[in-house]
Amino acid sequence: MNMPEEIRRAIKEALWAKLDDLSWLTMSDADHSNFYEQWTRAPEIGGKLGHFMDPRAVRVYIKDTLVKDYARERLLESADQVLRALDIPPELTIVRKYIKPHGLLLSDGRVVCWGNSRDWKHLLMAAFERQRASSRAKACSVVVIENGKTVDLDTRELVRDAAARLGVDPIVWWE
Repeated sequence: MNMPEEIRRAIKEALWAKLDDLSWLTMSDADHSNFYEQWTRAPEIGGKLGHFMDPRAVRVYIKDTLVKDYARERLLESADQVLRALDIPPELTIVRKYIKPHGLLLSDGRVVCWGNSRDWKHLLMAAFERQRASSRAKACSVVVIENGKTVDLDTRELVRDAAARLGVDPIVWWE
């Protein structure tokens, strides 16, 4: 794709500003789909992108490149908020950072993982595996960013039960 860098950057910045305003990380997948459709058709986003790529690829580019990069970066930036949600003192040193899903190994031996509620199984297993794999790790915690997948009480009870069986404690929902 031969899109000029200044156009790509302008589209990205405009879209990321919209994502911030919408609280994108806590929105449901159905809401995401509606916005992808709007942006694909919008002259200032999809229209501009369509000049540099096959118009049928615009939605995929928006979703898999622009928005995925946004979500990854914003989740990385949320580490301080995750630690506050778990009442972990900010003075602890980060020994290691993880991605896919996001996480930290802290100097007190805790492993912390966080991500969207649609990924709760991955979050629990990552916390468990990272804690087991590190000789420094003593405990693990998970923060679930609610985006519509674990809002009902039965599902949350299932997640809590799975966490307890894996030794992941605490598990906190961020809504």
